[in-house]
Amino acid sequence: MPLKVEVVSPEAVLYSGEAEMVVCRTSDGEIAFLPGHEPFAGALGIAKVRAKLADGSEEVAAVHGGFVEVRDDRVVILSDVAELPQQIDIDRARAAKERVDRAVRAGDVTDEQNAALARADLRLEVGSSSR
Repeated sequence: MPLKVEVVSPEAVLYSGEAEMVVCRTSDGEIAFLPGHEPFAGALGIAKVRAKLADGSEEVAAVHGGFVEVRDDRVVILSDVAELPQQIDIDRARAAKERVDRAVRAGDVTDEQNAALARADLRLEVGSSSR
């Protein structure tokens, strides 16, 4: 029996379907969920979420924090900001990365700059995977 998976942002349900496995990064590290997984709730970091489908393909989303809940073979990803590969503007992500890189080289290394760099890198990784 496959997992029921939903990736939800305030704007929309980005993905709803079935998967054999879901992999995401929580604040404690990367975790994979398979059918029959014990109930789980955790905070998500800035990382991609992968839903491995029965045909061997993957659905991937860039998730910029949020929460994951697993219960009764259902995985729900809730995030204030989540994007599918086709929604990512690669040029904009590249420009954001360049701005942050310049700030870091100038010595302006803050938690906000590090988070901005992580978001830009994630968008480039996930957005490039569909092209």
